[in-house]
Amino acid sequence: AGQLLDRMLAAIGLDRTSVYIINTLPWRPPGNRTPTPAEHAVCMPFVERHVELVNPEMLVLLGGVSAKQMLRTDTGIMRLRGKWASVRAGDKEFPALPTLHPAYLLRQPAQKRLAWRDLLSLKAKLEG
Repeated sequence: AGQLLDRMLAAIGLDRTSVYIINTLPWRPPGNRTPTPAEHAVCMPFVERHVELVNPEMLVLLGGVSAKQMLRTDTGIMRLRGKWASVRAGDKEFPALPTLHPAYLLRQPAQKRLAWRDLLSLKAKLEG
């Protein structure tokens, strides 16, 4: 998944030296299960403060777990992906683009076309 993320970034002229990556949950729950709302709630103040301190131009939310947490929604990633939203962290608002997680794309390669559309949207916004 990390190698695919590198290739995705390279496709729009970015690499890991030009992006900053954080996890919304610093651990994976036992059995690789989806994190519970309580686990998200415990981490959210730290994630928001982290975003506030880094002060990025925009956020890319990789996968349903991070998109749901950061956008505070139960809507699935297939409905969220590709649509710019806003994330509040402290006193700041950040544009945020939900997209499909590279690990998902490895399991569902046909969905790469959707992720490519999202990457083109990201590139346009960065150039914009």
